[in-house]
Amino acid sequence: MTNPAQSNILPGLGFRQRFPLLALILERFLLSIVLLFAVSIVIFGGLEALPGDFATTYLGQSATPQAVANIRQDLGLNRPITTRYVEWLGNAVQGDFGTSWASKNSVSEQIGKRLGNSLFLAGFAAVISVPLAVGLGMLSVHFRNRLPDKIINVISLAAISLPEFFVGYLLILFFAVKFGVATFPATVYDSMGFVERLKAIALPTATLVLVVLAHMMRMTRAAILSVMSSAYMETAELKGLGAFRSIVKHAAPNALAPIINVIALTLAYLVVGVVVVEVVFVYPGMGQYMVDAVTVRDMPVVQACGLIFAAVYIFLNMTADILAIIANPRLRHPR
Repeated sequence: MTNPAQSNILPGLGFRQRFPLLALILERFLLSIVLLFAVSIVIFGGLEALPGDFATTYLGQSATPQAVANIRQDLGLNRPITTRYVEWLGNAVQGDFGTSWASKNSVSEQIGKRLGNSLFLAGFAAVISVPLAVGLGMLSVHFRNRLPDKIINVISLAAISLPEFFVGYLLILFFAVKFGVATFPATVYDSMGFVERLKAIALPTATLVLVVLAHMMRMTRAAILSVMSSAYMETAELKGLGAFRSIVKHAAPNALAPIINVIALTLAYLVVGVVVVEVVFVYPGMGQYMVDAVTVRDMPVVQACGLIFAAVYIFLNMTADILAIIANPRLRHPR
């Protein structure tokens, strides 16, 4: 007979046994919060540890020590680092990232404009690349070890080998300079129509699609191939179900968890990895904003961009884990 006192010692264990799916989801959520907190410490402390400061950069090499000390005092840089970190994190949680040292504008307002541009670019690239990657992955499995599969693999390997800035410059050279069918730089503004905006981001979108498509396609192919060797796939083929139909109806749904993971990680890369692409195409997004701030050591902007990029990456990874958990039938229907 179980002692009631002992059964209450580990309430968390009882909750995990009764609600394993919900317990895993809550665990992933709490781990993400802890990780984001740790990343905020690294971002703030790492930037503080860099040599030099904004005052010296802003005033130039001929600045007097008194002038540098005055700016440091105005910006609060003479206060203890722990005090400044706690104040910065508390304000950041409320959506207040302070004021830019260089432009004196609100960082939150500037990020609000820039983040929308970055998400639009990354989202449109995802709309194109995700279904295309899944489709090509299934097509590659269907023609496994045949000519179409080999062509897809060679092209994907070549795409993976090329860095995004090189792909971007090639697209600019051919489509903007030589043929003149695309616009450069990729300038967008608030009053721009939807179709005009799509035309403006054609080249950076194509760059992102080419960079992430190959990786997603290869991971989709590998996930489906691992399922194809299962007994129920052999049974489906023996029942006369067509090869491609069996892939779409049986193999792909059972390979959903790893496919979801790679898609979520790719989406995280699209949002965080737009920095290089935005700089290449002079696109007014978060990446360009961050790079401009780094050149003048505008720390509030750099810290805010770094924290937002980290939050997006961690959130999408958490989403991938949760979706993979939900897609697992053993966790959805525990015995």
